[in-house]
Amino acid sequence: MGFVTGMLSGMLRRNIDPAPLLAELDINLADAASRVPLDRYASLYNLVIRELHDEGFGLFSNPMGPGSFEFLCRGMLGAPTLADGLDRARRFLAIVLPDLGVSVLRRDDRAELQIVERHPLTASPDDPARVFAFEWLLRLLHSLSCWLVGRGLALDSVDFPFHPPAHADDYALVYTARSRFMEGPHLIARFNATLLDLPIRRDEAALNAFLEGAPGRISMLYRRDRNTVIRVRDLIRDALPASLTQDEAADRLHMSPRTLHRRLEEEGSSFRGIKEALRRDIALARLTKTRQPIAQVAADLGYADTSAFYRAFTSWTSMSPDRYRKQLSGMPPEPGATA
Repeated sequence: MGFVTGMLSGMLRRNIDPAPLLAELDINLADAASRVPLDRYASLYNLVIRELHDEGFGLFSNPMGPGSFEFLCRGMLGAPTLADGLDRARRFLAIVLPDLGVSVLRRDDRAELQIVERHPLTASPDDPARVFAFEWLLRLLHSLSCWLVGRGLALDSVDFPFHPPAHADDYALVYTARSRFMEGPHLIARFNATLLDLPIRRDEAALNAFLEGAPGRISMLYRRDRNTVIRVRDLIRDALPASLTQDEAADRLHMSPRTLHRRLEEEGSSFRGIKEALRRDIALARLTKTRQPIAQVAADLGYADTSAFYRAFTSWTSMSPDRYRKQLSGMPPEPGATA
């Protein structure tokens, strides 16, 4: 839901009520624990752009006119390699998005995609509008690059130029488990430099089909690069309340633990990170939508004792399960519980 809030921040700054768009897609901002299906998120993406006549969501000093995304795609399509395509993207974005600068640096076997804030986007570095601006542009360039070369491109690490937002744990699934947060004007995404030499494989016909539903459709890419993450997440969920180990998951996927570790690492994730993210998602949903006792929630998630669940939950949300339930669902805390 943090990504939804960020997407709507430009509308709110212009005093445009997003409620009709949210109602049309049955999205409830008050339900902070819920997940928005990708198809509805993509639809909201397009509706916000249509409402504002701005493919930059009203986040920047100059609006990105409708059609900017298509021109970006067509410019990159004619490049021989990904390196050339990203250079074309850099030059095009310098024209339509002067507030943020994009560059790609190559150092031996490592490469960096940098996004720098040329003009302050907001007064606060942690303003949701600024946070989403960086989230959005990185995801757009990464997903489009994956689509153009026809394969997933793993990000080794990303330094984000703001403090961890409330939805920071989701970065492990969207970007990489090695997401870090710090003050400054630069976002730095690191990856294997050999990926820059990959040829652009899509043609004009593929692009024309891809542009149907764009630019919102970009938010649904690149799904195949998360295949192992998704399969492991499903295995862990199906095994609950038992606590599935990495070796057991590898056995069920018919691969060695070493291979599973490598594949998750290539997809920018880890077994432990997936397990913690899943437990957190289920816990937030149960505490918000049900009256199930906290001890039962802890047991269902495989925690040996309730105190261990309390410690984990506090690390996720900076508040106890009782306080979270009271604040976000309106339910009274359990008798004897502490805030």
